[in-house]
Amino acid sequence: MTGVALAEELLLLAYDDETGKATMPRISLDLGMAAAVLIELALAGRVAYSEGSLAVVDPTPTGEPVADEVLARIAADTPHSPSSWVQRLRHGLRDRILGDLCRQGVVRDVDETELGFIHVHRYPAVDASVEEEARQRLAAALADGQLPDERTAALATLVVVLRMEPVLGLTGTAAVDARRRLEEIAGGAGFSGNVSLDDSVVRPSVGLVVAALGQAIDHALGKRP
Repeated sequence: MTGVALAEELLLLAYDDETGKATMPRISLDLGMAAAVLIELALAGRVAYSEGSLAVVDPTPTGEPVADEVLARIAADTPHSPSSWVQRLRHGLRDRILGDLCRQGVVRDVDETELGFIHVHRYPAVDASVEEEARQRLAAALADGQLPDERTAALATLVVVLRMEPVLGLTGTAAVDARRRLEEIAGGAGFSGNVSLDDSVVRPSVGLVVAALGQAIDHALGKRP
């Protein structure tokens, strides 16, 4: 597995480049980070859905530190459902990934104090090229009637499930059209749970993580209008 991780791309989209503040609920981000890492591992052929649980099918490290930590944790633990793993992994992943992005020089950590004792961290962009590349892929996917590559489809799926269309700078009917197109991409890629395990183990595995994420978001934020 090479390049920028899905969780990193998702996090960069969710933080304002100038203020360095999250533009969406933190609970959504935390759940999204967990789902993104699980999807990354499924796409890399490291985990798959089997008999009600996500299981490690290839323990070979991917080379991506956060993903490999999660891979080792899944391998060492008792079996758990996709929904359970989304909840178990959400604590601490966002800070871990933000720390990696800081070390890579993509964002910087601005530690401020409020009321004299409350530490508040902001993460303004240093190198915007990583986020821009992700935005360009999503924009091309929205404009094109064809199915994008697998990773872009996965990113598009996470964006729509996490209700992140506003970060694309779209409002009104354009935002509604974008949501519809993102859902089409998710379904076309088989990431919406409509592909049989007889056809593939990757897509149902991703689809079940996506379904678990959607349920968790609905529980945290209420049903989407």
